[in-house]
Amino acid sequence: MTDPLPPGAPAPPGSFHHRTAAIAERLPALREALARWLATLHLSAERREDIVLAGYEAMANSAEHAYPDGEAGPVEVRAEALPGRLTVTVTDYGAWRPPAASNGLRGRGLLLIDTLADHSAQVHRDDGTTVTMTWLLG
Repeated sequence: MTDPLPPGAPAPPGSFHHRTAAIAERLPALREALARWLATLHLSAERREDIVLAGYEAMANSAEHAYPDGEAGPVEVRAEALPGRLTVTVTDYGAWRPPAASNGLRGRGLLLIDTLADHSAQVHRDDGTTVTMTWLLG
């Protein structure tokens, strides 16, 4: 289960904020929570699917790459709907690892995010990584 922040306080209708352990088993619930929040907004089904897929890819990257094997650090997902745009940020507090050479079957997560979002950026810090994805609306 995911924990909304701050504890016990629901997110305002125009925003979404959840934090959970960055482990594969926790991510489907976080993805579904994001999808439920998006369903409350006036967006096309295709746009919602793009947002959920890109957001989930960023979450999966955190779970797979940010923390050493066996360690489960946090991943936070924030989203905000403002007039004309929707922004989703996925933040972990692990260590950035540059993408490894791909065998052609993996390593396309950031490319997928870049393709699905109208704008995307990654910020790599000593204390983690934040992926910001923005979709223009209207």
